[in-house]
Amino acid sequence: MDIGVVKISKPDEVQFLLGHASFIKTVEDVYEAMTTSVPNVKFGLAFAEASGPCLIRIEGNDESMKRLAEQNMLRLSAGHTFMIFFKDAYPINIANAIKAVPEVVGIYCATANPVEILTVATDQGVGVIGVIDGSKSRGIEEVQDKENRSKFLREIGYKR
Repeated sequence: MDIGVVKISKPDEVQFLLGHASFIKTVEDVYEAMTTSVPNVKFGLAFAEASGPCLIRIEGNDESMKRLAEQNMLRLSAGHTFMIFFKDAYPINIANAIKAVPEVVGIYCATANPVEILTVATDQGVGVIGVIDGSKSRGIEEVQDKENRSKFLREIGYKR
């Protein structure tokens, strides 16, 4: 058994979602969930089959996002995982729609932060054992930090 780390390679402004699903139909159903959640979203998704030909299935509506998904999934190659790279939306805009896809078992992370995926490899294949999403905590929120958080949420339109 080998434990490893796969660092996700993406531009800072691109959002990323990593999930686990159970069926080849995932690719088409996640595509539909993305396009109906945020009509103008630009995205690429990759799904790693865990049986049969064990191919990485690619979909999306933006070539650069599809290439990100393809390249990163090829490095991960963990069966039944899927990843979505997207722009012109936030994770909050798509997460519930993705979770509602019948084949989706769960979401590991949805973020614009730097991500490292912890993996374990055996003779059978590769599995995800954890995700490092962003940086470690630096302290406890103070009054000014709370005010800044409140202001930021209102600036981006998520609170009134």
